[in-house]
Amino acid sequence: MSEQSQRPRRPAKPYRRPQKDPVRILAFDVLRAVDERDAYANLVLPPLLRKAREKGGFEARDAALATELVYGTLRRQGTYDAVIAACVDRPLREVDPPVLDVLSLGVHQLLGTRIPTHAAVSASVELARVVLGDGRAKFVNAVLRKVAQHDLDGWIEKVAPPYGDDPEDHLAVVHSHPRWVVSALWDSLGGGRAGIEELLAADNERPEVTLVARPGRATTAELLGEEAAVPGRWSPYAVRLAEGGEPGAVPAVHEGRAGVQDEGSQLVALALANAPLDGPDATWLDGCAGPGGKAALLAALAAERGASLLAAEKQPHRAGLVARALRGNPGPYQVVTADGTRPPWRAGSFDRVLMDVPCTGLGALRRRPEARWRRRPEDLDTFGPLQRALLRTALDSVRVGGVVGYATCSPHLAETRAVVSDVLKQRPDTELIDARPLLPDVPALGEGPDVQLWPHLHGTDAMYLALIRRTG
Repeated sequence: MSEQSQRPRRPAKPYRRPQKDPVRILAFDVLRAVDERDAYANLVLPPLLRKAREKGGFEARDAALATELVYGTLRRQGTYDAVIAACVDRPLREVDPPVLDVLSLGVHQLLGTRIPTHAAVSASVELARVVLGDGRAKFVNAVLRKVAQHDLDGWIEKVAPPYGDDPEDHLAVVHSHPRWVVSALWDSLGGGRAGIEELLAADNERPEVTLVARPGRATTAELLGEEAAVPGRWSPYAVRLAEGGEPGAVPAVHEGRAGVQDEGSQLVALALANAPLDGPDATWLDGCAGPGGKAALLAALAAERGASLLAAEKQPHRAGLVARALRGNPGPYQVVTADGTRPPWRAGSFDRVLMDVPCTGLGALRRRPEARWRRRPEDLDTFGPLQRALLRTALDSVRVGGVVGYATCSPHLAETRAVVSDVLKQRPDTELIDARPLLPDVPALGEGPDVQLWPHLHGTDAMYLALIRRTG
């Protein structure tokens, strides 16, 4: 018998069952839903958090960590993809999406949080063992150990091209936006490095939760009685909740007397409601009313004047959301399921018309960070004709002397000024109204007559508004 055969064999390592971490598993499940079903995290995450709390053992700090992992990973996906690409031996498109999600969660913990390096790596490897298996967990471990060799600034220096060589690509990697979005936002701002850097950075910040007190149903004083509530910046109906505030726990929100609504959205409704009219002010239209935030505020404002609101929405399920938002309004209203490009109402029926058109949503990237990776430049070719058709409908629907508000939650020039300019060239019976005096306390509104709000300047979504009067 050989000497080698006489050596005692090392005992095999006992199998260790992977430790399930409910916080990281929940975050992984949200990322998979975003990737596989084109879901939005702000719709998927809350019910999962609620279910986890109902099971017990899932505390507020667990919910805060899960929220940070999901949104932090989605916001910085472009930067993290560049880092991961530098640490793997194959193109990212050849890495299985579930593996890439685990890696991205790990990279965010390493580069975007204060979680200690050892804890970030070990927790990510355990997650990989649970959701991917031991073999892929070894791959995750190897990649994350490479990532841990540098901090975020060190990695950006390695993976981002110098600003002087390619400004747009540099900003795209540093601030985690697709290059075409960087270019479009830069054009909308009008140039200058400082402004675009501030805007892109603002897109990566967690937005505050803003509530609206619907007139006649709730007051800001009532909402300010909630813990950690402070007044809005610009809208008289706005109240902001400090970080971590749960809007569903606010009685007025739970009862539908108040709602969650970005202050930019509130300002659009207020500007239209306060625009000067020639003649009566009795019948208002929200022509693209889903999911109902602006419609609810408009209906409440109309009720104060004895006016009524017709809220139209093409998609039946979204029309249902509008009806829910309007339930309990103190004045008359009606909700209909209707295509705004083929309206069932007669021309010239309304005194005020809001047309908040479908768009790329580039103005709400703080709230829906995954939209920046989901949208493509060719989407503009789809939205453009629809936006023009809806604006033409709005102008046909308003009476002579009435006012139309054209709004988008996108600052892209192809969805804002280009649409308004193209349509009004064919409509000599219209004129633009200067919208800036209707937002008297809001600074930095530009040269007018239209208004573009910005996250970095106003703390709102990047809402656009043009007000148009029908003159003949």
